[in-house]
Amino acid sequence: MTDTDVQKKDGISLSPNSLQTRVLIATLMGALLLGLVALVVGLTMYTYSLVDEYISESFGLAKSTAVIIEHWIDEDVIARDVKEIYESLSESERANTGTAEYRARFAQVTDSRSFHYLNRILKDMRENSEVSDVYFAFFDAERQALVYICDPDESEQSKFYTGEWESISKREIDKFINWDGKDELYDISDEEPYGWMCTSGVPLTNSDGEITGYILADITLDDIIIGIKKFLLRYGIAMVCVVALVAYLMVRRMKTTLIKPINAIAKAAVDYVDDRRNGITANNHFSEMKIDTGDEIQNLSLVMAAMERDIAEYEESLTQAVAEKERIDTELSLAKRIQAEMLPSVFPPYPERTDLDIYATMDPAKEVGGDFYDFFLLDQDHLGLVIADVSGKGIPAALFMMITMTLVKNFALTGMSPAEVLDMLNRQICANNKEQMFVTMWFGILDLRDGRLIASNAGHEYPVLKKPGGRFEICKDHHCFVIGGMDGVKYSEYELHLEKGTRLFIYTDGIPEATNDQKEMFGIDRMLKALNQGAQDSAQATLETVRKYVDRFVGNAPQFDDMTMLCIEYIGPDHEGGAS
Repeated sequence: MTDTDVQKKDGISLSPNSLQTRVLIATLMGALLLGLVALVVGLTMYTYSLVDEYISESFGLAKSTAVIIEHWIDEDVIARDVKEIYESLSESERANTGTAEYRARFAQVTDSRSFHYLNRILKDMRENSEVSDVYFAFFDAERQALVYICDPDESEQSKFYTGEWESISKREIDKFINWDGKDELYDISDEEPYGWMCTSGVPLTNSDGEITGYILADITLDDIIIGIKKFLLRYGIAMVCVVALVAYLMVRRMKTTLIKPINAIAKAAVDYVDDRRNGITANNHFSEMKIDTGDEIQNLSLVMAAMERDIAEYEESLTQAVAEKERIDTELSLAKRIQAEMLPSVFPPYPERTDLDIYATMDPAKEVGGDFYDFFLLDQDHLGLVIADVSGKGIPAALFMMITMTLVKNFALTGMSPAEVLDMLNRQICANNKEQMFVTMWFGILDLRDGRLIASNAGHEYPVLKKPGGRFEICKDHHCFVIGGMDGVKYSEYELHLEKGTRLFIYTDGIPEATNDQKEMFGIDRMLKALNQGAQDSAQATLETVRKYVDRFVGNAPQFDDMTMLCIEYIGPDHEGGAS
């Protein structure tokens, strides 16, 4: 959001997508929708009430007419005579309905006194009501026709003479013939030339209970259509006025209680960002707005004011934290350098000697690690070899590692055997180990004159040996308890004879326990495969091969543990140049 988006004329956005425009549109749409719903409901109720009134009027008239006719006239005789004549006609004769010849066939019925009484009654009922027509007829279900018995209509355009018929729908016929006598009997249709018409009726029966015909009353629904049109016109005008008024009042209200406060909050946010960019640290942009709407907008302004204060406090704390982190990072970097410098890192370490080839690496999982390796000459003929893994990681493990490494070397230089060194180391560590840390360690002393190796294992990984012409294989030596785990533990040692060309590989558990994304471990078998892949290479190349295999297996998974390796090949003093 830019200043142009937020600050328009009088602080109000005039964009088509502005909140004010959206509120106006939403208000208009809501009012219009409400008006349409009210229109549909009102129109439905209005139409239903009028139609119901018309149905009741026509049905009531038909029922009253039927009662009068049944009381004064033998209508069943008239209906019977008309039916007999109608049924006696052939289809071709019946098709001539509406002609003078056709009407003449029913003259004997229409000339009777009873028929004239019937016609008079129907005419009087029609003239004294609002219906369009009242007549006596029967239904020909087979031919789907309404056959007129007596129609008092005097208009030549709409009158049906006795015996004449007109086609009607099967639906209408079934509705009248199958009437159960409970509710009002009527049918509403829209057919030429009558338009919308409601036809109500009452059946007349003879002494045997048979229906002889129906007294039918037609009432036009044109008045309803006209009333609906007037209703729509008046309602439409009223709805436009109401919608306009409601929209005006709602927009005015929303402008005061919603749009202006939101624009004020947006402007304060823009000012806040601009001040921060310009280095101004004022934190009163939101607290000075004084929004008093008493709703969620006011609550939002209070939250924003509190957030501004919290951000200012957070920035101050963050500045201090960043400075502290930089200090810690610097110290960790220094600690990492110190730790790396404590480990032998110059290779070859004894360039004047040709009786051995040695190389080692240590890659910590964090800035500093708890693994360490070391090798040192006790004298010209004896080489001390150490690899260890301190419990835990990070700075505590690194400090413990430095202490342990120093003690091992000091004890070894006094002439102690590997077992004696571990005894003294364990005693020293257990004497002051409040944090209950421990270390696994493999320590050996190699006699460079004859290849005799005396070693002791304090819970560390098995060493791996490769004899001349052979393959790297695990050497399952005797394990003793870890250093620092229990005071008074006695450590034993064992002896190996390294022939000329024999290789020794020692490592920490970070190698076989390296884990990939599928939580699979690298394992001893893969480690041996990698070692044997580089079996003919130098000690350095062998370790590089192992690390390449590990990295390929682990992939993008993060390093879980420190990874430390040491490889030495015993060449022997008989090699040209020998030991110096």
